[in-house]
Amino acid sequence: MRDILRDSLSRSLRELSDEDRLAAAWPVACGRALAEHGELLRLDEDRVLHVRVDGSAWMQQFLHMRSALSNDLGRIAGVRLQAIQFEEAGVRRPFVKPLR
Repeated sequence: MRDILRDSLSRSLRELSDEDRLAAAWPVACGRALAEHGELLRLDEDRVLHVRVDGSAWMQQFLHMRSALSNDLGRIAGVRLQAIQFEEAGVRRPFVKPLR
């Protein structure tokens, strides 16, 4: 059922900007509970998605799911991502790892 919903959402997002498509796909890709602890900040010109995360415990969850999130977001939103950069709220040191 989840795959059907993802495919349906993907088709309905085609007319939106890349950032709007990613925002709509975010809670579907990572689940509502996890999505509430990550805020999409921007998609930069290098196709890196910047996400602010609520603390180090949540950071570990997001880092563990980085590859799956990238794949799901790309498929649902139809947006090619080069990387996801997670930034812990209140901390200036970003965690960066290329998706590939």
